[in-house]
Amino acid sequence: MKKKPLILVTNDDGVTAPGIRALIAVMKEIGDVVVVAPDSPQSATGHAITINNTLYINKIDIDPDIETEYSCSGTPVDCVKFAVNEILHRKPDLCVSGINHGSNSSINVIYSGTMSAAVEAGIEGIPAIGFSLLDYNWDADFEPAKPFIKKITEEVLANGLPEGVILNVNIPKLPQNQIKGIKVCRQAKAMWQEKFDKRTNPMGRDYYWLTGKFVNMDKGEDTDEWALANGFVSVVPVQFDLTAHHAIQGLNNWGMNE
Repeated sequence: MKKKPLILVTNDDGVTAPGIRALIAVMKEIGDVVVVAPDSPQSATGHAITINNTLYINKIDIDPDIETEYSCSGTPVDCVKFAVNEILHRKPDLCVSGINHGSNSSINVIYSGTMSAAVEAGIEGIPAIGFSLLDYNWDADFEPAKPFIKKITEEVLANGLPEGVILNVNIPKLPQNQIKGIKVCRQAKAMWQEKFDKRTNPMGRDYYWLTGKFVNMDKGEDTDEWALANGFVSVVPVQFDLTAHHAIQGLNNWGMNE
């Protein structure tokens, strides 16, 4: 009998979020599941780690089919680090993060706690996928996303990923029969145009809310934003090597080494 893959599941919305519970349900059909996730929402924490505060880990029993499930007081990246170094007795065959409540397409990958957890797994040499649904509602319907998540997961387990590559998967908010398929894409060139909403509290002290709008300047039909707008699941291969290789030669021509 073929041995089941060991799958680490985490997220950034918290261990009780409906998104991670939906992801766990899919992963149980594929392999042996270990869950280590934040005990509270950690959205937009990026690749933050806890170094100046203590970390607390609690064994929890939410799903009777999951023998190993923990909540962690730290960030999504803390969860992966703790799982790899303290909980698991061997490197997992796969790490999946999500399902995030809301988009992590385009530039959002930089800020995403969901994707940072997957990237951390990639740094550890573990094939990893971050899954997000374009629905910010807590009671979002994750059922249409499940077949696509299962298919992508099984393909990664069967084929592996190139070294240093992680998949950023975003799923449109559509009924299953309206999702046209899966597209491998590039990250769209888009950004947030931010502003700070200034207010004053009853004690007379100013405070601020970060607001803004998402602006997509990219008109290409090979991007994640195009795919999602046209009813496709987007799959973007991302990497943690941030070197701008194309700029090295130009910088060497500046004469800094003379």
